[in-house]
Amino acid sequence: MTHLNHHESATAQINGSARYIDDLPEVQGTLHAAPILSPVAHGRVLGLNTTQALASSGVCAIIGSRDIVGDKKLASFNHDEAIFADTQVQHVGHVMGLVIADSHKRARMAARMVQPDIQALPAVLEVRQAYAQQHWVLPPVCVQRGDAEQAIATAPHVIRGSLDVGGQEHFYLEGQIAYAIPQDSGQWLIHSSTQHPGEVQHWVAHALGIPLHAVRVVCRRMGGGFGGKETQAGHLAVWAAVAAKQLQRPVKMRLDRDDDFVITGKRHPFSYDYTVGFDDTGRILGLHVVQLADCGHSADLSGPVADRAVFHTDNAYFLEHVRIDSYRCKTHKQSHTAFRGFGGPQGMIVTETLLGDIARQLKLDPLVVRERNFYGTTERNTTHYGTTVTDNILAALVSQLSRDCHYSQRRAMIQAWNQNQPTLKRGLALTPVKFGISFTATQFNQAGALVHIYTDGSVLVHHGGTEMGQGLHTKVARIVAHTLGISTDRVRVGASDTDTIPNASATAASSGTDLNGRAAEFAAVQVRDNLARFVATLDACKPSDVRFENDHIHTPARVHRFVEVIAQAYNQRVQLWSDGYYRTPKIHYDKNTLSGTPFYYFAYGAACTEVAIDTLTGEQKVLRVDILHDVGNSIHPAIDIGQIEGGFIQGMGWLTNEELVWDEQGALRTHAPSTYKIPTVGDTPAHFSIKLWHEANRENNVMGSKAVGEPPFMLALSVLEALRDAVANARADQQAIHLNAPATPERVLRALQP
Repeated sequence: MTHLNHHESATAQINGSARYIDDLPEVQGTLHAAPILSPVAHGRVLGLNTTQALASSGVCAIIGSRDIVGDKKLASFNHDEAIFADTQVQHVGHVMGLVIADSHKRARMAARMVQPDIQALPAVLEVRQAYAQQHWVLPPVCVQRGDAEQAIATAPHVIRGSLDVGGQEHFYLEGQIAYAIPQDSGQWLIHSSTQHPGEVQHWVAHALGIPLHAVRVVCRRMGGGFGGKETQAGHLAVWAAVAAKQLQRPVKMRLDRDDDFVITGKRHPFSYDYTVGFDDTGRILGLHVVQLADCGHSADLSGPVADRAVFHTDNAYFLEHVRIDSYRCKTHKQSHTAFRGFGGPQGMIVTETLLGDIARQLKLDPLVVRERNFYGTTERNTTHYGTTVTDNILAALVSQLSRDCHYSQRRAMIQAWNQNQPTLKRGLALTPVKFGISFTATQFNQAGALVHIYTDGSVLVHHGGTEMGQGLHTKVARIVAHTLGISTDRVRVGASDTDTIPNASATAASSGTDLNGRAAEFAAVQVRDNLARFVATLDACKPSDVRFENDHIHTPARVHRFVEVIAQAYNQRVQLWSDGYYRTPKIHYDKNTLSGTPFYYFAYGAACTEVAIDTLTGEQKVLRVDILHDVGNSIHPAIDIGQIEGGFIQGMGWLTNEELVWDEQGALRTHAPSTYKIPTVGDTPAHFSIKLWHEANRENNVMGSKAVGEPPFMLALSVLEALRDAVANARADQQAIHLNAPATPERVLRALQP
């Protein structure tokens, strides 16, 4: 049996034949939509002057709230966001309506001609200002265990600090796009670049006032998502559908990169205030953290993002006495949304920060302090939200990485090097990751799939997940091929389609393969069992004696070619297709108390990063990275290593050079590649070693694997800790290092000042 090692779309993407939505042939009569944007961060809408726009060549119509036949608010979880900002705008770039024209360019040009009349209102642009005014999108949440206040009061040592961490633009290669095409009998076809076709279906049906079965959403592939197309894609689909409904013509809406930046939400910026008490060995005795999540103007996914930040404040560490106050703050900015890690990075970063400061104050090796605070295996093994950690492999994994990358020797070498270098200083950090896998909303942890075997022995698989370049379809094809004992090139995975798999959850929470791969496996098992029973009757053996291997079916009597058995089975009316359904076991979660077992298992990893900084300019460079990461039994090592590489580099960008800047009027100034800088190949460390931890998932997951989409992102926390270590080496005063993220050269320079 052969397994293709490349991504299922790799050849098509390389030769340019892979189709994305903007590559699809346009239906005759297709119109194009462009957004009318608010120039004001907060204000009351008095009117829109559309005279010049309507007179522009090729313009067909202006679409606004008056054209919505269904609910004028999006069908989001909190139902707090208008489809069009027709009465009040709440951020610069808020979509007030659409210009519809016969070309994309003409629509965009005309949209710039619309003159909004807005009475400006006071805007809240800073999260600490929102906190002071108790300006929330959702009520605050508090999770605590033990008595943090008393533990801190009696601790031998106490550190108080604050930290500000910026957001992050998703910067998917394919921008947001949707194509709404009216069908007969009042039905709709929506091509959407979305991580959640089912939600797009729900939102469009809600806006058009029609049942869900009248809306079909299809997504063959996305050019990247990273969480930015989980809810945000729904906006474009609704806008395009509303226009198409009103004009009874197909409407395509594709955002220009600048518009995409100013309209869509980002990773949530967070601010923190913390107090930690600890003993002489560096062990945390009590911790109080205040987390201020900058949610933007509406709730979107801010509730579960902030919840996961609370869950992951512990990262890999046992917190016996802890209090976490989480505030979901409303600011007049884009409504921030899901992003790889989904709050996990924002939870972990504050604890890694204070552990580094504890080590410096006690003049201890930061890795030693971290290891002293690790969860245990038989004691000190319950999280602050009530989950017992039963699969803890972190101590052994970190110890292995420390040996492999020669951590102790390099730390001594860096110390010696720094003593002889007046300007350039180096830093080193090794940080762990423990990341929970499952949707915290229990109902989303389910999936369905269909497996069809055709009479020529080829196999078609449909599942509810979406492909955004992460290799989900490739892994699902490999799972089905492995289950049927055939080569992967016999298996094709179809486009994600709400007409085929209903009610599918978003491809998010690192659960795409866990859910959809398992459902596809279950479907393939049922077809295989049908075939096993059929072959057993042919060869007078038990079904349990039948084996499927290398495109053949083996029995004690003889060996059959797979394709020949399929033809025979069809002639004997054996069912050659089946469905599969999977629901994640063992999980339960009380959303009111944020307690229970929200995660099926944890994925672990660790990274050791070495950096250098220029103390005159604040410039920094990542010199070396060594990673050891836990993916269970890897279904596809090449894809898993690619996810680890990409996740780490993306996390490094968040913490170093990806800076979002809003001006005093609330306008996003970093809205293009010219001003917003993601890492390039030149930022990749010269030494970049990634190794996989070879141990099967201790839970009964598909093929013994573990999720790999999000956990590697948080390995990049080692970059920030290494920069803080370099700053501390330059200052040599053992004081807490105040370095906010992203650690731009300006911030590094400020951190170098005592």
